[in-house]
Amino acid sequence: MNLSPALYEVLYVSTIAPEQPLSVVAEIAGRARQVNVELDVTGLLIFDGQRFCQQLEGPQKAVLKLIERIRNDPRHINIEVLHHGPLAGRRFQHFSLAFSTVEDVEALARMELLDGEAALAAFEAVRGELVL
Repeated sequence: MNLSPALYEVLYVSTIAPEQPLSVVAEIAGRARQVNVELDVTGLLIFDGQRFCQQLEGPQKAVLKLIERIRNDPRHINIEVLHHGPLAGRRFQHFSLAFSTVEDVEALARMELLDGEAALAAFEAVRGELVL
């Protein structure tokens, strides 16, 4: 597989901070779309009512900058990076940020227990069930 050294991905899960209203999810997604366009980052954000799962992809510096920004965002807690590394090609080239909710409220809780390739496989399974 020929990996582009400039293309990088991060998959993480986090929990919405307890004091945050659910309306903050739309704010997060809206602002993320703007920032992602500026940084040439694409990805998918999934929300289950409590947890977020996001896959970010783009230039390594931009993706790492974004994950650090997310770590410092008080609207998220318990941020856990499940996978990160070089990426052969974008999965979401048509979206600065695709957003979806997931009906299986335990899917992200199960994913939170995984890492590496197992986490990516679980993410792909959840993604396959979504209408984007």
